[in-house]
Amino acid sequence: MRHKIQTTKPQQFIDITNKVAEEVKKSNVKDGIAVIYVPHTTAGVTINENADPDVVRDIISTLDKTYPVYGEYLHFEGNSHAHIKASIMGSSCVVMIQGSKLLLGTWQGIYFCEFDGPKNREFYVKIIRD
Repeated sequence: MRHKIQTTKPQQFIDITNKVAEEVKKSNVKDGIAVIYVPHTTAGVTINENADPDVVRDIISTLDKTYPVYGEYLHFEGNSHAHIKASIMGSSCVVMIQGSKLLLGTWQGIYFCEFDGPKNREFYVKIIRD
């Protein structure tokens, strides 16, 4: 299932856990996996803590220190940092489904990761039954 998402900042993490959980609920799958896929080269997806927003800020800040927005990049569009960060985060993740629920840790959430925004984006969720 395709989901549209509008990012509002040049770099941001958007918690999409509830959207993925809704897809699991609609699927009536008791046990299986949810695959989350982002079809962009300057955005990604990751699983990390969703209890303390400082974690997301720390991740973005550390990525910026390691891969700054402005650097000695050759890519003509000027967004090489975004391509690198998206590659590190990855374009997909898999979450197990158990008892019709996402099998996430207590503090875990699923994040859409924007590194070249703001933009109209999309991500896909595929539910696969055991």
